[in-house]
Amino acid sequence: MGVRAIRADRATLVNTDFNCDNLTVVRLSSRAAAADWAAANRASGKRVVITNGVFDLLHPGHVRYLQAARAEGDVLLVAINSDRSVSAIKGPTRPLTAEAERAEILDALACVDAVVVFDEETPAEIIGAVQPDVLVKGADWAPDKIVGRDIVEARGGKVVLMPVEQGWSTTSILEKIQALRK
Repeated sequence: MGVRAIRADRATLVNTDFNCDNLTVVRLSSRAAAADWAAANRASGKRVVITNGVFDLLHPGHVRYLQAARAEGDVLLVAINSDRSVSAIKGPTRPLTAEAERAEILDALACVDAVVVFDEETPAEIIGAVQPDVLVKGADWAPDKIVGRDIVEARGGKVVLMPVEQGWSTTSILEKIQALRK
């Protein structure tokens, strides 16, 4: 059984169009396409897990977090902020890596089954559309501040807080780079 990866971009939905070393790529263009993907997986008895974030400079903390998130269900959808929403949240110098490249890198991870880009400042709309069985966030989030928690719990799903890998963050990587430049 091959790895099924779905990469989101601004193109139209394209059916499964090629296989390469057991990698099937389907491009999603909308939250509706992500919702259809999730519904199809649920219809075949799979538990759908979603997590979200910027994933600007992928590091071991991200990889471990995503592996643990995937273990909470049968398929993992990663919703990443668009370039516009990252800039709105983190400022004009971010993101460092464009959304298409972040999606491609995440697609390459065996633990990630699908990636979708959302343009809003919060993932509320994509979570509402996907209706996941499990929502995973880092334990650095206060439970009452987790966007989408109400949506997931209202349909009987669960919210899981994953431990954050100490010593790994995009901010700490940027600080190390800036220190080297001095």
